[in-house]
Amino acid sequence: MNARATVKFLRVPPRKARRVVDAIRGQRVDRALTILDFTPVAAAKAIQKIVRSAVANAENNHGMKPGDLVIARASVDGGPSFKRLEARARGQAGLKRRRMSHVTIVVTDGEEA
Repeated sequence: MNARATVKFLRVPPRKARRVVDAIRGQRVDRALTILDFTPVAAAKAIQKIVRSAVANAENNHGMKPGDLVIARASVDGGPSFKRLEARARGQAGLKRRRMSHVTIVVTDGEEA
């Protein structure tokens, strides 16, 4: 049985969020949360909240035990970008893109329904 948590429009670039998600994919949930505690990347705190949400969904909605859960799938997709203009030389404008991410975490207890 699977439980999932999704966050859209996370204000972290997908490239930086994927570094964190790759470190926890396939890990047990308690080990993944420990890894996220000691990861010095700004995206780790947001991804830790998503993992905790997926565990809460598994426990409350599907009756799974939190100690048995494993992160089955974790994906980071690119979202829309904020566009900002920056003044450049000779009256021109340069475009700055502030990227966002869509993060999905799926946890499973390893049992097939």
